[in-house]
Amino acid sequence: MNQPDRLDLATELQRLRTVQARDPLPDWPTRARRLRALEAVISQHREEIALAINVDFGCRPREETDMLEVFPSLSAIRHALRHGRRWMKARRGMASLAFLPAGIELRPQPLGVVGIIVPWNYPLFLAAGPLIDALAAGNRAMIKMSEYTPRFSQLFAELIARHFQPDEVMVVNGDAAVAQTFAALPFDHLLFTGSTTVGHHVMRSAAANLTPVTLELGGKSPAIIGPGARFEHAVERIVLGKLINAGQTCIAPDYVLLPRADVARFSAAAREITARLYPDLANNRQYASIATDRHYRRLVDLRDRAVNAGARSEVLSGAADRPERRMLTPTLLIGVNDDMPVMQEEIFGPLLPLVPYDTLDQAIDYVAGHPRPLALYLFEQDQARINQVLTRTHAGGVTLNDTIYHIAQHQLPFGGVGPSGMGGYHGEAGFRTFSHMKPVFRQARLNGVKLFNPPYGKRFRQLLEILLRRG
Repeated sequence: MNQPDRLDLATELQRLRTVQARDPLPDWPTRARRLRALEAVISQHREEIALAINVDFGCRPREETDMLEVFPSLSAIRHALRHGRRWMKARRGMASLAFLPAGIELRPQPLGVVGIIVPWNYPLFLAAGPLIDALAAGNRAMIKMSEYTPRFSQLFAELIARHFQPDEVMVVNGDAAVAQTFAALPFDHLLFTGSTTVGHHVMRSAAANLTPVTLELGGKSPAIIGPGARFEHAVERIVLGKLINAGQTCIAPDYVLLPRADVARFSAAAREITARLYPDLANNRQYASIATDRHYRRLVDLRDRAVNAGARSEVLSGAADRPERRMLTPTLLIGVNDDMPVMQEEIFGPLLPLVPYDTLDQAIDYVAGHPRPLALYLFEQDQARINQVLTRTHAGGVTLNDTIYHIAQHQLPFGGVGPSGMGGYHGEAGFRTFSHMKPVFRQARLNGVKLFNPPYGKRFRQLLEILLRRG
């Protein structure tokens, strides 16, 4: 579907909602069939998917698409297939002491039709991830793909139409105006992944319909190298986390807080590690291009404005930028300050500012004094210091002594906090995000509730005093 108008989308949403109303609680075989259909979309068309994303980016290594998009999508589907039947079951228990022998239960109920808005940086995984959770929870879905990945977005629409029934999942393509119309639809839940700036607009649109939202935004995710870190290991994992997909990852390390005496040591180690990970970087097809001309120009401007304001840039390879293929050379920025745009905006590219500290308390105060990030990375061996950082900082998620990997844990919810987002999904947390956990109180046939009926006499007051004391 290309360039649909508001009426078309509203009509399609109503069509899906009508069909959902006929089967508001799909059984597990139905949900499993839909999950396997998505599995077939990805596993049977893996080469087409990688080629389409590569064309959209200009250069996106097949290995990164397989590792960062195909693998986590398939793994999430298989996790849902293993555990989804259990997630569906009502959770039963006994009522509070004062109401015994009554019982209670929580019944997971599909919300209905879920809207998903997909960004350009990981167009497969960030479409499939929330879709998996929505399908496991028994919902239908409408997905708005990014206009910045036109080849993949069109392919994904064709594959979904081929493997799903038309009243199960619908893919929408179109420009920013279509995205605005999409966000304003009265979905039963809306999940948006993208920038904080656009997230404001999405939330305002959803508020008009009181549509509940999950916002997966970004922010400046810090990496802290503690005094007790394994230093070379820390540098390698930070550099790798930064340069995968050329830094175009919402949870990429955005800047590094490190002991002041270790700045030159970090720089030297980062150059050696970059050369080892990406030899002959100028011609290395395993190093991704910046996805769009606009984003490339933005990154160059961030770097140049920092240098003009007094920062020092240190390139991490012998390669110069190649604007014709949007290849931006990895660069450290040293001597930055908070007045520079590079320290105010999420970078989303292979620029890495270094922020020295004199004490770990200073590093913690710096993180705590800035907007809460989507991710935080801490490299430290001392448990007391680890606890200190975890206690005094906020972040959507944390990886200790590595980067990125908390996003791949099915048992952990993924989401932001404050300016970096709200809500979370993945695994059972995602199932619950796209379900209404309906509370049910089941009164026992034999009970004492009539003792509390009016008129209120002496016995009522005695019983009430007992309840007030024992709570």
